Amino acid sequence: MTASTPGTSPLPAPVTTLGADDARRIVLRAQGLLGAPDRRGGVRGMLRRLGSVQLDTISVLARSHELVPYARLGAVGRPAVEAAYWGSGTSFEYWSHAACILPVEEWPLFAFRRRHYRAKAHVWGKQGEAATYRSVLDKLRAEGPLTSTELGGAKKTSEWWDWSDTKIAVERALAFGDVVCTERRSWKRVYALAEQAVPAELFAAEPDDAECLRTLVAQSGAALGLATRADLVDYHRLRAEQVDAVLPDSGLVPVEVAGWGPNGTPGAAWADPEALATTSRGRHRTTLLSPFDSLVWDRPRTERIFGMLHRLEAYTPKHKRVHGYFAMPVLTGGRLVGRVDPAREGRTLVARQVSLDSPRHLEALAAALREAAGWVGCDAVRVEALHEESLRPALERLLA
Repeated sequence: MTASTPGTSPLPAPVTTLGADDARRIVLRAQGLLGAPDRRGGVRGMLRRLGSVQLDTISVLARSHELVPYARLGAVGRPAVEAAYWGSGTSFEYWSHAACILPVEEWPLFAFRRRHYRAKAHVWGKQGEAATYRSVLDKLRAEGPLTSTELGGAKKTSEWWDWSDTKIAVERALAFGDVVCTERRSWKRVYALAEQAVPAELFAAEPDDAECLRTLVAQSGAALGLATRADLVDYHRLRAEQVDAVLPDSGLVPVEVAGWGPNGTPGAAWADPEALATTSRGRHRTTLLSPFDSLVWDRPRTERIFGMLHRLEAYTPKHKRVHGYFAMPVLTGGRLVGRVDPAREGRTLVARQVSLDSPRHLEALAAALREAAGWVGCDAVRVEALHEESLRPALERLLA
């Protein structure tokens, strides 16, 4: 038996010990960033593989949910990305790692969370009137999918947090599973009755909590390739005791990974058996990553695997930012080698701030910038602040 996290049962003996580089390649392959991209599966296939794509309001080059398939599939058309997510009946929006797009096949797996929300006394503000809740459902039943504005108004005042009773009611209905969001219009959620929008066989499925959690932990392990207990907890924001209860029956196998323990010692982890059995070789993607990409959204995991301490600074006061408002890690050769804080001015992609670990990655940086520019319809790249100005002539030649 091996040591375990305090407060948990001892882990079974590891089936194998992995080096840090092998572990990193397994993670990249599981996340769809090593090997030939699955162009036949496209965006929907990518979503099923990851199991969850985080949503966020920030839009610099594009919104984060667009950047995630771009990082894996290349310059897939942005309209095609939106069409794959919204209005096709193949996905829905719910609370996972955060507000996320999920494959519709995962609807039954979040029954445990819907039951949890129903059991809470307060969800999304005040309880509100039962009559308002019923009227929201009646209106959706009579008129079909609607935004909160179309339902009767999202806010009482101009303050972003001052929701109307209708907005509170429909968000509660979303949490409870009476309504579902399968579409956004101009970034507004479009609500529909779940019984009408979710395929009947999935809507009728009601697995118990243990089955939901066991399947979600297995799915998280497959999406991550290799994961510590904390990684598995974080992926769908489960509780540690929930993960502990189902791990032995999840199908994941215990391994040991060099450098994943305290102070660089070997550390205990769980692996997807298929990931262990698959050779992690192929073409490495060179790209810019959204800070909300599932490869890097867990900061301790990112530091453990890639040695990069990265955090979103959008909500940090400007004078305290180190790498910029929406600094995007640069991935190349299976490593994170720098950061770019991007913006757009007309048809120019502006790199407000660029940092690079080594001059040898300059060509990869230029390639990532050129491809990103073309994807968002820009035909020029301008670099403003460069961490090492001596690199500017060479970088500008590569960008020309």
